[in-house]
Amino acid sequence: MAKGAIQMRENEGYSSSSFVPSVGPILFLVGIFFINFLSRIILSPLMPTIEGDLKIGHDEAGGFFFLITLGYCIGLPLSGFISSRLQHRKTIVLSAFAVGGALIWIGLMRYLWGIRIGLILMGLAAGFYLPSGISTLTSLVSQRHWGKAIAMHELAPNLGFVVAPILAEVLLVWCSWQGILVLIGLASWMIGFVFAFRGQGGQFPGTAPDLRTLKNILKDPSFLLMVVFFSLGVGSSFSIYSMVPLYLVSEKGMDRTWANTLLAISRIAPLATAFVSGWMTDQLGVKRTLQIIFLMSGVATALIGMVPTSWLPLVIFIQPVLATAFFPAGFAALASIGTPQMKNIAVSLTVPIGFLIGGGAGTAGLGLAGEAGLFYLGFIFFGGIIGAGSLFVSYLRLSKP
Repeated sequence: MAKGAIQMRENEGYSSSSFVPSVGPILFLVGIFFINFLSRIILSPLMPTIEGDLKIGHDEAGGFFFLITLGYCIGLPLSGFISSRLQHRKTIVLSAFAVGGALIWIGLMRYLWGIRIGLILMGLAAGFYLPSGISTLTSLVSQRHWGKAIAMHELAPNLGFVVAPILAEVLLVWCSWQGILVLIGLASWMIGFVFAFRGQGGQFPGTAPDLRTLKNILKDPSFLLMVVFFSLGVGSSFSIYSMVPLYLVSEKGMDRTWANTLLAISRIAPLATAFVSGWMTDQLGVKRTLQIIFLMSGVATALIGMVPTSWLPLVIFIQPVLATAFFPAGFAALASIGTPQMKNIAVSLTVPIGFLIGGGAGTAGLGLAGEAGLFYLGFIFFGGIIGAGSLFVSYLRLSKP
């Protein structure tokens, strides 16, 4: 199996020892992942406008994110069946085109039921990417460079967190929130088309889930722990980001433009955090890195609901720096579970459950807390759960390079 994985990398023309030749192909994947991620978070800075336009409450707003997450959680496990037939490369292209189509559908739809269907379909299409993207990424470099490669890949969501609020405020001057979704959908089509002809890597099939493979993965305690850890990691980053604009505008009385500007600026530092986390993962090891991240991220998340309004900008700057540090270490740990051929299955099972619990249920839970007038308590409770994750990292068992 290991010999086959090494031969696969050699067949695609990449050195098993040098990281530099793989930077170009990795950056191409970063571009694909950026549009993929932007499509799922753009509703956050738009939500105050969407609430007023559609006349919905905080709980229904949180429900929109749950629908995206639900589709995403269905798409991730389905990606194994698709990549096993189309190969990872074509699966990535399919995801880009399908995401674009779903966004355009939502942008043109004028009925709430149609928007909800479009959100599920968009999440479904976005879910096709990640298992194939991670499998392609980790095939381009040797395992000792995975921390750096995944850190580069994590530039996409971190950059998306910065761009989404700025893009929303700039484009809302010129068009409606539906028009913004159409523009992002067209961008997804364009980058998918370019990757189909100019992208590299991924010219090998994935592994479709089967009962025996699922049984082998599900009986691994480390896999079950990674499900918990990804739920905490996704919740600390995605859920907090999704609901902070509503919290600042509706509970703290901030102007929407200032809230979105603050949200965007707070996500600039995490662009470097991914590289620091990747370096920590390579130097300190996955488990030590995860312990530090969970403890500090949990404290910062709880502080959002505890500090006075004058201190909130500082906490909102610190919290995403710590929260986004999870993913390089988390994906490096996930890639070390099972055989190389089972990587995409481990990703396609762990990530959807993590997003469903941390991103879907977590966001909806914060929305319900906000509707009940207990937004602050939701952040405190969420932070306590995240911090508790550091207590269980020592039980993680990972394969050696």
